[in-house]
Amino acid sequence: MASQASLLLQKQLKDLCKNPVDGFSAGLVDENNIFEWSVTIIGPPDTLYEGGFFNAIMSFPPNYPNSPPAVKFTSEIWHPNVYADGCVCISILHPPGDDPNGYELASERWTPVHTVESIVLSIISMLSSPNDESPANVEAAKEWRERKDEFRRKVSRCVRRSQEML
Repeated sequence: MASQASLLLQKQLKDLCKNPVDGFSAGLVDENNIFEWSVTIIGPPDTLYEGGFFNAIMSFPPNYPNSPPAVKFTSEIWHPNVYADGCVCISILHPPGDDPNGYELASERWTPVHTVESIVLSIISMLSSPNDESPANVEAAKEWRERKDEFRRKVSRCVRRSQEML
């Protein structure tokens, strides 16, 4: 018997296939595992990431949508809100409830109303507007603030590499 999580994920995948959203594509890593998705995010226009094709894996927990998925870029990406290992750090991917560090409001964190589409659109927004006040990658955040030319150079290299991987 299919779980509530797997039924919801099947519906979201079907909806995305029927009505694709500009800026990304999504599918399953393995057709037998609805809990692991492959996502390609197209670098948003008018940003440093424009023209890039960044691949990521979304791993959903068995109790989705009550808990958020983990999102990890498999493409190289230089960004203040992406850890060196590719894991994305944005508020809506943090567990629901109060932030133990007191930085985020509970309303900014995960809620079950989020969908794959809203998650990926939030990641696209993150690419457009990095949050350097709460960085996952401190070095990238410092460059973003203090050495924009160096930051741009590293992002351009990531964009070029992503294009070569097509």
